[in-house]
Amino acid sequence: MRRIFDPQGASMLTHPQIWAAIDALAAAHGLSPSGLARRAGLDATTFNKSKRASVGGRLRWPSTESVSKVLDATGTSLEEFLGLVHASAPAKRTTVPLIGFAQAGSGGYFDDAGFPVGTGWDEVAFPDGSGPHAYALEVSGESMMPVYRDGDILIVAPNTAVRRGDRVVVKTTEGEILAKELRRQTAKTLELKSLNPDHEDRVLPVENVTWIARIMWSSQ
Repeated sequence: MRRIFDPQGASMLTHPQIWAAIDALAAAHGLSPSGLARRAGLDATTFNKSKRASVGGRLRWPSTESVSKVLDATGTSLEEFLGLVHASAPAKRTTVPLIGFAQAGSGGYFDDAGFPVGTGWDEVAFPDGSGPHAYALEVSGESMMPVYRDGDILIVAPNTAVRRGDRVVVKTTEGEILAKELRRQTAKTLELKSLNPDHEDRVLPVENVTWIARIMWSSQ
């Protein structure tokens, strides 16, 4: 069983931070806490609000085993989960650049590696821990329903490795900005699953992909 917390650091982590990190992990994968539990092979009520405190008000912690299982099920490293834990601390907040999807497809907002540059960005407050180059994209329209809705804010980390099953943002050489699920990545192609069943999946030759970045968080 994977060990989640170091005894010397466990006292630094609060009950709300741990549960907030589980909620954030679920949201990052387009899931409810119940959906996250089911994906990990746990009882669907494992992370319900009612399980987080006893009837008498005594705080309950998620088990090490349940946390380990959701990390395995989502392909999340311990370091990434701890980043979500510390990001949930309300006292430490920063701002990240914010832009709409329509603007993001225009030139001048990203460098060749997909890092935010230039002017014209707004800002949105977000907890520390999202990374020095993180930025936010505001969803417009219904093309990413039911995972993301109009007005949702997506926090994107361009310097984070992507894995199969991650929600990602992709920019093509034609300037198209796509938010999809990474199904498969090879030396020749990028296979993307649409978040909206009414829209087709995409297979892009790698030479048509300018950059790809992982969606770390959403405002759902």
